[in-house]
Amino acid sequence: MLLPLVYRLVRCLLAALIRADLSKDVELLVLRHENQVLRRQLDGRPRWPDSRLRH
Repeated sequence: MLLPLVYRLVRCLLAALIRADLSKDVELLVLRHENQVLRRQLDGRPRWPDSRLRH
């Protein structure tokens, strides 16, 4: 009876850690993309991805 409880607890903890790492990676990718778009806007010259979105 104790073994299944420990197994479930360890499994839940590992799943939570994996989800936390994945969400951090996704957040970093989104922030990097946002940073690139903002740098292009400050540069003043529209480039292909941004210029298509503005029209």
